[in-house]
Amino acid sequence: MLAQLKQFLTSQTQTISPEEQERQLHLAAISLLIEVVYADETLDDAEAQLLPSVITSELNIDANEASALIEEAKNAQRQSTSLYEFTNEINAQFNVEQKQQLILAMWKLAYADGQLCRYEDQIIRRTAELLYLKHSELIQMRNAAISS
Repeated sequence: MLAQLKQFLTSQTQTISPEEQERQLHLAAISLLIEVVYADETLDDAEAQLLPSVITSELNIDANEASALIEEAKNAQRQSTSLYEFTNEINAQFNVEQKQQLILAMWKLAYADGQLCRYEDQIIRRTAELLYLKHSELIQMRNAAISS
């Protein structure tokens, strides 16, 4: 039974084009950023304005594509049950530097309104754990976000 499930999942991923795989990866990363933005249950103007620029600068995504992905990621984030749904895809595709850039972007969004909500902090820390980043890398990215 498990072998059949694994075979089915493998066959499903093989039929996806490289462009679609990249799009799904971007969608997962942006969904994590949106988790941070909505962690305190309010969308601050500073966060809303910073989100597209963080996506383009930190994740190297085109501005037009970023806008479309933000809307799609909002829906994906609402329907998700855990951060694992997003981090699993990122672990499979991102290298350590890309994971660090994602965590840096999350910290920047968390500090955009001048306050760090404990839920924002928890989401970022949990994401870093799921991405298998060291605690020192997490703190390094936080310090970089604060100083920028």
